[in-house]
Amino acid sequence: MKLNWKQWLRSKQNHMLVKSVVAILLMGLAFRLVFFRSTRLSPALEQTPFAEKTLLPEETPFAEKNVLPEETPSSEKTLPPPIAEKTVLPKPPVVPTPVSVPVQESGDQVPSREKCDLFTGDWIPNPSGPIYTNQSCSFIESHQNCMNNGRPDTGYLYWRWNPRNCDLPPFDPERFLEIMRNKRWALIGDSISRNHVQSLLCMLSTVEQAVQVYHDEDYRSKGWHFPSYNFTISVLWSPFLVKADIFEDFNGVSTSEVELYLDELDKKWTDLYQNLDYMIFSTGKWFLKSSVYHENNTVVGCHYCPKRNLTQLGFVFAYPKALRSVLNFIATSNHKGMIFFRTSTPDHFENGEWSSGGICPKTAPVKEGEIELKDLNKLLRNIELEEFEKAVPEASRNGVKLKLFDPTLLSLLRPDGHPGSYREFHPFAQDKNAKVQTDCLHWCLPGPIDSWNDLIMEMVVNG
Repeated sequence: MKLNWKQWLRSKQNHMLVKSVVAILLMGLAFRLVFFRSTRLSPALEQTPFAEKTLLPEETPFAEKNVLPEETPSSEKTLPPPIAEKTVLPKPPVVPTPVSVPVQESGDQVPSREKCDLFTGDWIPNPSGPIYTNQSCSFIESHQNCMNNGRPDTGYLYWRWNPRNCDLPPFDPERFLEIMRNKRWALIGDSISRNHVQSLLCMLSTVEQAVQVYHDEDYRSKGWHFPSYNFTISVLWSPFLVKADIFEDFNGVSTSEVELYLDELDKKWTDLYQNLDYMIFSTGKWFLKSSVYHENNTVVGCHYCPKRNLTQLGFVFAYPKALRSVLNFIATSNHKGMIFFRTSTPDHFENGEWSSGGICPKTAPVKEGEIELKDLNKLLRNIELEEFEKAVPEASRNGVKLKLFDPTLLSLLRPDGHPGSYREFHPFAQDKNAKVQTDCLHWCLPGPIDSWNDLIMEMVVNG
């Protein structure tokens, strides 16, 4: 039989075509089955990031528990029932802090996320506002009670600090108190430290009212206790941190120069130092006051003392020496708690200063680059950072947890947060043109200083 080559080839081609079509169909079916199963493996992936999220250890609430975070068994990490009437205003949702994972070196290395810097960021709108008001908190002193004193605008209340490279959860007063069970805190410094303590007490009072257990003769140093948590928090008045004899009234009017002992620490805090678990030290502006300097029981000079026949050394001589004495004491102390050194905060006086008619008329935050740190504040800050950096290696060698708390630049962006003319009760009620003392240094409560507590909690909890 004669072979028809063309017919066989055509038949062969048809046969190959059929096999190819069948193979393609089978591969497509298999791919569809595999792909379909892979998309159904994790329904959680189809949900929004925060819907029924699994609580991380650092987010675990501690209501109705008597253990610290690191002691909480993973099987117990469930949400407790909400506490009725916990806050005056609704709280914003807690956003988990991202964990930075180091990227291994390779040929095609993926850029790593920038390290989280809590102190670089922006103020963003916070419609929920503060968790307390001047009516719900009894710890606000009259000269920081801007709402009660008649400040007409309220926009300054509705902002929160937002670091650029990480999320900052809002302060959780209940969790803070649980972590601080049986602990002792002290904020040591000047009136800004007292301002900060009042802010912290106001936020904590949404959970439990503190009981005042101590005050000094002038009511400048005070202590409060939270009975349910056996937690104590104090403010220790020590504006120079070193020994000082001060002669001035409530409004800052002096009758004589400060007698400042640069090599002697203030016993108001050194006598309590080893009994405290957490401390925040700060100073700054007081070194600009007229002062006579003592070292080794000898007068060595002064800062702005024209009536005294003394060498004018200036605060740039005294400030580093005083800070060095303080930080060296801390770094070599073998203290086992956590110690923060806070940089000094800027003022926002315009067209004058505290005693020369300065004002702070702004009613909204500003953006970075729209305002500059004053040369004087910049000089103070540079001295602080330099002395802190010198102390860090010695503190590390001795196992002392010394941390920098640096709210200077973020506070610079809030010229709207000061009492201004409303340091006094309704200052223009009788005369719209009345000349009153303006405060562009301290902070309204509630106000921007409340965000410092967000930062402190993040640093305490996550290190």
